[in-house]
Amino acid sequence: MTQPVLEIEDLHLSFPGYKSEVHALNRVSLHIQRGEIVGVVGESGSGKSVTAMLAMRLLPEGSYRIHQGRVSLLGEDVLNASEKQMRQWRGARVAMIFQEPMTALNPTRRIGQQMVEVIRHHQPMRRYDARQKAIALLEEMQIPDAAQVMSRYPFELSGGMRQRVMIALAFSCEPELIIADEPTTALDVTVQLQVLRLLKHKARASGTAVLFISHDMAVVSQLCDRLYVMYAGSVIESGPTENVIRHPTHPYSIGLLKCAPEHGQPRQPLPAIPGTVPNLTHLPTGCAFRERCFAAGRQCDVIPPMRRTGDTTQQSACWYPQLETTHV
Repeated sequence: MTQPVLEIEDLHLSFPGYKSEVHALNRVSLHIQRGEIVGVVGESGSGKSVTAMLAMRLLPEGSYRIHQGRVSLLGEDVLNASEKQMRQWRGARVAMIFQEPMTALNPTRRIGQQMVEVIRHHQPMRRYDARQKAIALLEEMQIPDAAQVMSRYPFELSGGMRQRVMIALAFSCEPELIIADEPTTALDVTVQLQVLRLLKHKARASGTAVLFISHDMAVVSQLCDRLYVMYAGSVIESGPTENVIRHPTHPYSIGLLKCAPEHGQPRQPLPAIPGTVPNLTHLPTGCAFRERCFAAGRQCDVIPPMRRTGDTTQQSACWYPQLETTHV
């Protein structure tokens, strides 16, 4: 197997709290190969965005504690790299598409100024050439009148247009990996589909790997090759996206899929997973999902390891994986 673009192994991260630490990531392991589009999905507070921010070392220094594990980007140690080294890697090796482009883009500077500055920071080229490259990128994102858009401020563009600008910025320095943190959450369904198609097409054409963060199973099913499901700071299921969507084996994955609007009944409340997410300052012993689980048993007092389920590459952290039938 070739060197992964991103590899996270057995990572345990906590944030200091008033009385005790918040254990935001617990034994998280994942990897992304070159050219792959990999999804990470789960409820709010499951650790998705913390994982993404740590991969780029964007969490404020001193605000967190690493208990164990490692993070490597193209074989380089991220956790022990200097801030100077990280500034060189951000944009050139790994770029990020944030959830809300209005806060990610500088509202006081024109789109063209921001794009040209990013391109020239990582690639030695004249301002004119950087501008032409920026216009070409906007045109690839199917933005009409791209040259005119370069002279506009972010507030003059719609949410969908701003998100296309963010995608163009992410690809501008030809990184090996792009991390997209719920980039379509604030968009309506039609615009969301257009943005996803553009992101997928550009990633495939350039061979760029994508780590796509979402809470929406329907969205990741349209985009991702593989999928990691997270709960309470841990990866609880992984595998090819089609396998996980069609044949989920972890009770949490099954519950998450059943809560999707497309599985609801007309004029009936949407199904919901009973109970609440455990307090990350005092995680229960054993499986963190056991209090909400329909399949919980005596073994759940012990933390289950990730194990292969059946004859596929699908894995589940469950003592009682649901193997026999399709649940959704």
